Amino acid sequence: MQTEKRTSYDKLSRKIVLTVITVSIAPLILVGGLIFDQFRSIYRAKVYAHLAEVVDKHKDNVNNFLHEKQAEVQFLTRAFTYDQLSEPQFLEKALKSMQQQYGRIFVDLGIIDKNGRQVAYAGPFDLLGADYSNADWYLNSRNKISGISDVFMGLRQSPHFIIAINNHDGEREWTLRATIDFLAFTHLVENIRIGKTGYAYILNNEGTFQTRPPANRDSNLMLTPYETISSPNLNENVTIQLSEGSDNEKYVTVSSVLKDGDWKLVYQQNANDAFSAMIRSEFFTLVIFLTGGLGIIIMAVYLSRKLIIRIRTIDEESELMNRQMVETGKLASIGELAAGIAHEINNPVAIMIEEAGWVSDLLEDEGRSMACYPEISRALEQVRTQGGRCKNITHKLLSFARQTDSRIAEVSLPALIEEVVEISMQQARYAKVELSLDLDRNMPQVKASISELQQVFLNLVNNAIQAMESTGGKLRIDCYAEDEMAHISIADTGPGIPEAYLSRIFDPFFTTKPVGKGSGLGLSICYGLIHQMGGDIEVESGVGMGARFNIRLPLPETGSGQEQT
Repeated sequence: MQTEKRTSYDKLSRKIVLTVITVSIAPLILVGGLIFDQFRSIYRAKVYAHLAEVVDKHKDNVNNFLHEKQAEVQFLTRAFTYDQLSEPQFLEKALKSMQQQYGRIFVDLGIIDKNGRQVAYAGPFDLLGADYSNADWYLNSRNKISGISDVFMGLRQSPHFIIAINNHDGEREWTLRATIDFLAFTHLVENIRIGKTGYAYILNNEGTFQTRPPANRDSNLMLTPYETISSPNLNENVTIQLSEGSDNEKYVTVSSVLKDGDWKLVYQQNANDAFSAMIRSEFFTLVIFLTGGLGIIIMAVYLSRKLIIRIRTIDEESELMNRQMVETGKLASIGELAAGIAHEINNPVAIMIEEAGWVSDLLEDEGRSMACYPEISRALEQVRTQGGRCKNITHKLLSFARQTDSRIAEVSLPALIEEVVEISMQQARYAKVELSLDLDRNMPQVKASISELQQVFLNLVNNAIQAMESTGGKLRIDCYAEDEMAHISIADTGPGIPEAYLSRIFDPFFTTKPVGKGSGLGLSICYGLIHQMGGDIEVESGVGMGARFNIRLPLPETGSGQEQT
């Protein structure tokens, strides 16, 4: 039964825990997930917009740089004639003038005739007479007014690119070539750095680097685009792609076309680096969520256990109350039965005693000469004695049936106890029992039936004296008030009560006394009377340890007007 109850409480505890956790965490997960998803979408859109703006801005810078340099070279063809620019000293002076005005962005200048041969040169290399008739940059620019080549190694075996301006002087066609400093051009995009892994570079249509490859970029890195980001807020000239790298990392690639579509400015960054702030925020949010969830689980378990303990205590109290109600009902039934039996037996027993007395009187007057006179006298005395015992039993049965004065009055417990002790003093003296009292004479009075309390105390004191009458002992009675209750304890140094009898000591007709020494109703009467007064009685005992009966009675509420004794 106990195992079944424990299992039932465990099931209830688990249900409470699961309910609290579900009700508490489910909305948290839904709201948190929604906020989490919205935050991620907004933050990603913000990062994409920022990267698109950066790339678009630098695309304009690079295009402006190329257009400016192209216009500056073209200015020479318009300001000066072929003959002037073909003069080495003049061309050298023009180069120095441009370097002084724009910096050393322009590396050299050269004049190329219609056959592709360089007829004039100003610069650090020995390129006078160089043949560019088969050079790609030269051929690609022939049908255009001007052209900007891809970066290539050329005759100087170092990366550079050329701005070529075509012109004609009558029938004579010629080209002004200017070499742009590669490092100065590369710096335009090398300065684009965001985060720890973000860098930019320029590619031509064949995918060849037009700037120096980033130092930290794996030369064998291959990117496989798997998603193109599209949003109304993004610049239409910018393309954003998410790619899977050959190093199993995810990358954000932002690109925009340059030089009328011949080149492409590319910005590349590790996705974890690009969204590091968002990932960090998500991590802290997850930690807070898990901590909160763990707190909810701990509180759910703690509260469920507290609640189960409280429910279990209430159930135990209810069960105890039910048992007390059953015992009270049993006592009431037995009391009614005892009252009926006592009434039925009391009168015949009284008649028997009276008749025995009458026979005894006749025998005294007329039967002394009879040979059997002593035996008849002994038998009549035995009838009177046993009849007296029967009357005593019936009297106790009537007491058990509450045939006593139950009128409620204010009672001074110390005074009442002293009266009871005075009654039992002679019996205690014969039994060599030493009495000691510790009574608080200032304690409040209780409201109870005086005769019922007398009966209770007298039963307990007599029982204690009878328990010690063979060897003598000590009987101690304490009475005091504490916690709005009157406490009375009656303790003896007798042989004590075996533990197996403690649970039955208040049962009707249960007695540990020898046959003929007790009816087993005294303690039952005490139990019923004390509980009828709203109090409680219990016993503490063990074999060889004596017995101690503790009685608690409720005191009137403070200020009710009880008198102090």
